[in-house]
Amino acid sequence: MQKFIENLEEAERINRSVDHLVYVAFQLFKDKKILLKVLEEIKKSITKTISAILQYDFIYKKIKLSENQKTNFDTFIQKCAPRYSITLEEINKINEIFDAILKHRESAMEFTRREKVVILSPDMQQKSISLEQIKDFLQISKTIAKKARNHMMIISESQ
Repeated sequence: MQKFIENLEEAERINRSVDHLVYVAFQLFKDKKILLKVLEEIKKSITKTISAILQYDFIYKKIKLSENQKTNFDTFIQKCAPRYSITLEEINKINEIFDAILKHRESAMEFTRREKVVILSPDMQQKSISLEQIKDFLQISKTIAKKARNHMMIISESQ
């Protein structure tokens, strides 16, 4: 099986498990660790989907890939996203997710306040993430994976 198919299927599997965590597990336990785990898993799913898109377009010689991840992400934004109907708003949400994960990994402390996870950076700046934002991020992840699958199916059928 081609690597891009494996990545896309893995992203969809992650989305299903994250959906369960958000709508079932978090509702039962209300633990901030669940929200942080969900955020990390959403990032992993989006990363797998972007990798699948980049690999697919590379195989069909629509783009060139680099050793540099930043360059590949820029290629995704500039060349792949328009072809897959991924909007600027969705790209901004992807960047917001990546930024939140970066802040989480660098954070000195995290705590829950009124149904939100508050992440404190080492210089004590706050980043809040609500359950509604997490649900929105999950929806973006599902949408991008669906757009990738639909595009790859359409292209595969026409060749």
